[in-house]
Amino acid sequence: MLKKLIATVLISSTLAVVGCTSMPSTIQQEQNLALLQNKTWVMTHIGAVEYKTDPNHVPSLQFNSNDMRVSGTDGCNRLMGSYVIKGNQINLSPMAATKMMCMETMELSNKYNEALSKVAGYQVYGQTLKLLDRHGNVVLKYKSTVQPR
Repeated sequence: MLKKLIATVLISSTLAVVGCTSMPSTIQQEQNLALLQNKTWVMTHIGAVEYKTDPNHVPSLQFNSNDMRVSGTDGCNRLMGSYVIKGNQINLSPMAATKMMCMETMELSNKYNEALSKVAGYQVYGQTLKLLDRHGNVVLKYKSTVQPR
């Protein structure tokens, strides 16, 4: 009888420890959302390539927590859409965009929009946001700025 009790306690303890460590923390997810939403994210990298652009033509995004809408710019055109977050996964709707012609930033805009279409996950740490593809590779990297209200 003692063996059965010890075995039951060991199995229960193991399952409790494994279950607790494998489930993402709800508190951590809420903190990640708080860091992601309601601020302006200015793009710094597409993949591993750093971009230092004219401040008037830099791609940026804002994730609005009230209506789960995303808006921003690709460096030329305004972008808008919606997003859904589940854990560390993010699903961006196809983005609607204005159709202006900006000769000096068209190549950057095209690369940026192509990278946005690959986004499947995110990581946010303080002032840095990384948007990831479905394999966990960084497709876009941002720094945060103060959003004007």
